[in-house]
Amino acid sequence: MNKNRSRFLIFCGIFIVILYSCKHKPQIKELKNKQTLNVPLLLSHAQKQLSLQAAEALKNKRIPRTLTKNGEIHWTNPKFDWTEGFFPGSLWYLYRYSDDKKWMELADSFQTHFETHKLNTTNHDLGFVFNCSYGNGYELTKKDKYKQVLITAANSLVSRFDEKTGCIKSWDTHLGWQAKRGWEYPVIIDNMMNLELLFKVSELTNDPKYKKIAIAHADTTLKNHFRSDYSSYHVIDYDPETGKVRKRQTAQGFSDESAWARGQAWGLYGYTVCFRYTKDKKYLNQANKIANFIIDNAKKTNSYIPYWDYNVNNIHAPKDVSAATITVSALIELDGYTNNSYKEFIDHFLIDLSSEKNLAKVGTNKNFLLKHSVGSIPHDNEIDVPLNYADYYYIEALWRYNQKYTKS
Repeated sequence: MNKNRSRFLIFCGIFIVILYSCKHKPQIKELKNKQTLNVPLLLSHAQKQLSLQAAEALKNKRIPRTLTKNGEIHWTNPKFDWTEGFFPGSLWYLYRYSDDKKWMELADSFQTHFETHKLNTTNHDLGFVFNCSYGNGYELTKKDKYKQVLITAANSLVSRFDEKTGCIKSWDTHLGWQAKRGWEYPVIIDNMMNLELLFKVSELTNDPKYKKIAIAHADTTLKNHFRSDYSSYHVIDYDPETGKVRKRQTAQGFSDESAWARGQAWGLYGYTVCFRYTKDKKYLNQANKIANFIIDNAKKTNSYIPYWDYNVNNIHAPKDVSAATITVSALIELDGYTNNSYKEFIDHFLIDLSSEKNLAKVGTNKNFLLKHSVGSIPHDNEIDVPLNYADYYYIEALWRYNQKYTKS
């Protein structure tokens, strides 16, 4: 009896300790356990972290991109960097949320670092760079200067469009690693994200040419980039003389026939935007099909943070938080266009992203918000690190969530 009584008392003690610890877990961990989200708290957390990051960036007069293998800040390339618009874009979203003018002033300051890149006609990433920065800025301030930057950038982007292929060329193939792949007119699924700039500039100028090019690119991509299960190839190489497909390959995925996780997110987001601007149901259908592919994979793996490629199932393989942030931001917008509610899955994505495992504490992670993203495994570049675009789409998702589901 004494032994049994001792065991009972030990058990009770353990139970009390566990109960006490559960009641005193920090808020971020509670999100996972209670299956609830405190989005205003998370946005407040983002403001604290990015205040520190902005101070460091101002001191260095540079834009933070990621971390090096040694854990130091890796800044964007001042000559041109496809990620340079995301940090000021994050600041614009914090201004949207808080109405604190310090974020507006910081965003304006950092985006001037790359304003001259609006004239760059050798790169397809002008939509990423300028829509996320100056595009957000124009929506909030209506400054004519921002509008003119967007128009110039859009003109530079459409110079890469070709009627025969019906697409905007992604990469020039005479320099760098792209020159070694034998491509002639490569187009990547990422390019769907640059179309929003064109749709927006068509509205700003009342000139349909930008929208016409965006639709042509979206339609050609719809025709050639997707498999029967609605997963996407990464790279389609076209014959510039005939417009026919030469190759279907990958640059950043596991294999040519695999589903690179961030690529699927780019497609989802891109076709959601296409429906926003055109109301063409084929784009809505495509976005829903891509969403179903992603969600089905999340259910299979019991995780809303995907491996860097959906065809990789090695438990030691890196996961890509950035793919999840892009996905959930797109799903929140898509949820407003369809009768099939994505709210349950949106909550799951944000709960996973906001867990202690993925969301950094204030003052850690070199003041990036999120951990565990992947740039490119095949290039041995930016593996299991924070990335400024993961932070951008996370903040955008939180802001969208707050507008749609939190505010009464």
